[in-house]
Amino acid sequence: MTTAAVTVKDKESAPSVLVDGKPLVETSMVDFVAAHPGLRYVFFGGKGGVGKTVMAGVNAVSLARSGKRVLLASTNPVHSLSGLLGQDVFGKQTAVKGVENLWALEIDTRDAIERSKREIRDKIAWFLKFAEISTKADEFVEAATTNPAFEESAMFENMVDLMFRDEFEVYVFDTAPTANARRLLGMSKVYGLWVEKMVKSREEAQTLREALSFTKKKEDDPLMEYLTSFRERIEHARTLLTDPEKTAFFFVTLPEALPIAVIRRFVAWFTDFGIPVGGVVVNMVIDPAEAEGAGDFVKNRVAMQADYLREIRDTFDGQVRAVLPLYDSDIRGVAGLERAAQRLFATS
Repeated sequence: MTTAAVTVKDKESAPSVLVDGKPLVETSMVDFVAAHPGLRYVFFGGKGGVGKTVMAGVNAVSLARSGKRVLLASTNPVHSLSGLLGQDVFGKQTAVKGVENLWALEIDTRDAIERSKREIRDKIAWFLKFAEISTKADEFVEAATTNPAFEESAMFENMVDLMFRDEFEVYVFDTAPTANARRLLGMSKVYGLWVEKMVKSREEAQTLREALSFTKKKEDDPLMEYLTSFRERIEHARTLLTDPEKTAFFFVTLPEALPIAVIRRFVAWFTDFGIPVGGVVVNMVIDPAEAEGAGDFVKNRVAMQADYLREIRDTFDGQVRAVLPLYDSDIRGVAGLERAAQRLFATS
C-alpha cells in the first residue's frame, strides 16, 4: 500500500476523495438532501470525539441558510453546543447570533429527569388513589427512577415533545455517543411493547371486574384512558422516527479502527429497528499532498488512514455522504461552521 492510493481534490470546495482511483462519495450530502425534500428530523451520532456536534452544527447552519426554520438541539448529557456556537443555549431555545432562521437548545438533563420524576410521582399517586390502595407513591417512584435507562427515557420524552410541538421546519439533533443514542431512539419500540402489555393486562382486569360486578355497569377507567393516550403518543413518535422521507440518522466516523467498528455495528442495529440511516460522514482526513515533506509521524498517519478509507469504502459502499479534512484549528463559531459547510454540502 502507498499513500498515493488516496487523493484529495480541492480541499475547500470539492469533496472528491479518491480511494484507489475511485470516488469515496457517490451520493453527496447535498444530493441526499435534495432527494429527500420532506426531511424534518436529522440525527448525528457516532463514537465520542468524532465530531458529532460539529457536523450537526454545520448541517443546521446550512439548512437555515437555505431558508428553512431550524432547531439545533443536543440530547447529549455532556453538552458542547454552547461552546461550539460561542453563546449560551443551555436550557432554552435561543436564536443563534449571525444565522437567520436558526435556534439552538441544550436540553437540561437534570431538569428533564426531575420533571419526569414529578410526572411519574403524580401518575403513581393517581393510580393508587383510583385503585383505593393506601400505600405511598414514593417507593414506586424510587423503583421506577433508579432504572439505568431512566435518563434515556427522560431525554426521549423531551426530544419527542420538541418534535410534537411542530414549531420548526427541520430539527437537527446532536445525540449522545452511539450506545446512548441507540437506547434513546430505541425507546419508541420499547415503550410500545410495554404499553401493549399493560393495555392487555388492564383489559383482562377490567373484564374480570365487570364479570364480578353486581350492576354490570361499565365504569370509567382513568388508567386505561392514560394507557391508550400514551400508546397513541408512542405510535406517533415511532411513525416519525421510522419515516425515511422525514427522518435520517447520520453516523460520523474517523478513518480509525474503533469508530468504524462502532458504527458498523450500529448501522445494522438502526436498520433493524427501522430508523432510516442517511449515511456516513468521514471526518478529520489528512490530505496526502499536505504530508509531503512532513515527518514520519504524519506520513504514518496518512498511510494508516488510507487503509481505513478503503475499509470505509468497502463496508459502507454507497453510504458515504462527505469527507471532511483535518483542519489546522478547531471549528468554532458561525464562520467556522460555514467554512466546514462548504465541504459537507459540496456537490460530488
